[in-house]
Amino acid sequence: MANLRQTPLTCSGHTRPVVNLAFSDITECGYFLISACKDGKPMLRQGDTGDWIGTFEGHKGAVWGVALNKDATKAATGAADFNAKVWDAVGGAEQHSFQHNHIVKSVCFSDDGSLFATASNEKLVRVFDLNKPDAGPQKFSGHTSSLRHVCFLRDDTRLVSCADDRTVRVWDRNYGQEVMKLEFKHSPTSLEVSRDGSILTVSHGNTVSFLDSQTLDVVREVPVATQVNSASLHPDRTIFVCGGDDLKMYKFDFATGNEIESFKGHFGPVHCVRFSPDGELYASGSEDGTLRLWQTTVGKTYGLWKCVEGIPNQEMSTIPEVVAN
Repeated sequence: MANLRQTPLTCSGHTRPVVNLAFSDITECGYFLISACKDGKPMLRQGDTGDWIGTFEGHKGAVWGVALNKDATKAATGAADFNAKVWDAVGGAEQHSFQHNHIVKSVCFSDDGSLFATASNEKLVRVFDLNKPDAGPQKFSGHTSSLRHVCFLRDDTRLVSCADDRTVRVWDRNYGQEVMKLEFKHSPTSLEVSRDGSILTVSHGNTVSFLDSQTLDVVREVPVATQVNSASLHPDRTIFVCGGDDLKMYKFDFATGNEIESFKGHFGPVHCVRFSPDGELYASGSEDGTLRLWQTTVGKTYGLWKCVEGIPNQEMSTIPEVVAN
């Protein structure tokens, strides 16, 4: 299997660069994938096949951040029109719209889906209670430059964010203040909390760093042969993947930091990568306007990938082009 060629599934439909993506957890209907694009039309897809389900219509600018709650009943988007929106992911209707004073770069849900956090170019993290949507948000200030990403942490008692001020910061939600900070030589380009909550994966410059989420101590740092724009750790923490300016997708051994393989499939820089909740595939979004799905184990029969006597069926290597309605 090791020598088989990686054949990604190509998900078309977007007309501008794809800049962010997120998976749901595994539900009774499988799992789902949402993508953010500068065309202002975030798309929901079936996670294991990339099949288009629907497009959330309503933003008047590039969408920079997307999120799904665990059971994929709610979606969230943040955009250049200074709005963050929460959607009914089943019916597609807009449920809430929260006005900001600048571009919203990142959105996320708490574990139970009742809280909604945003990170914006206002240098602020906001947390909204979706059970009290008309109440003002809790605000966290301290970053000195535009924020890139925000995630909930430690059973939603804390948040972690990164910004162009070259820092990762942890916030205590109960006290409303910063409790930890780590500085980098380059601005962090991506931030991910591992599925068990123990590891933060941060890409910055030509490096992927793994941090202990309790202390922000560096567990491991791995150099990459390109500017890294995004990295994702496998759910079982055996491998990680990353992508960046050289158009390649890289896979590394987490324990040793050794490169396992690299594949070129995109025709522009890779902006975002994420593992599926079952770890069987990883998704990437690119400047080329496509979202691609890659097999974790090349040649394995999974989703639309079919394997006959160890040879991938090339006829199943792409899905039909999706035209958004």
